[in-house]
Amino acid sequence: MALRAAYLAMHRQTDAFLAPLGVTADQFVVLSALSEGDALSQRELVERTTSDPNTLRAMLVLLERRGLIERPPHPTDGRARSVALTAAGRSLYDQIVPEALQLEAELEKILGSGEAKQLEIMLAQLRARVIELR
Repeated sequence: MALRAAYLAMHRQTDAFLAPLGVTADQFVVLSALSEGDALSQRELVERTTSDPNTLRAMLVLLERRGLIERPPHPTDGRARSVALTAAGRSLYDQIVPEALQLEAELEKILGSGEAKQLEIMLAQLRARVIELR
């Protein structure tokens, strides 16, 4: 319950912080994953963002309507779509990054940089061990 409460508090704070820029925390995660390079299939994007496929699809539809991403047919899989940032999506992402870094710095102040890094490592270990349980 403590992990869930901390996650929800952080998620709500991030949503509030990013709201003036017109994106949610979840949408920022998608834009961030797409900013790393080439187009991704929706399946790759699900894996990279650890999102639910249905939730991700709904976000992609919204981001596409806003002109921030494009979803052309996948070049080798006729059933799939590729997902990539548009120029407008890249521009918005570039505007968000300094704000996101500021939020990250604020969160590090709460814990201190050493504890923040330790928490990041511990959460990665927890995730890996939970995945192993499957």
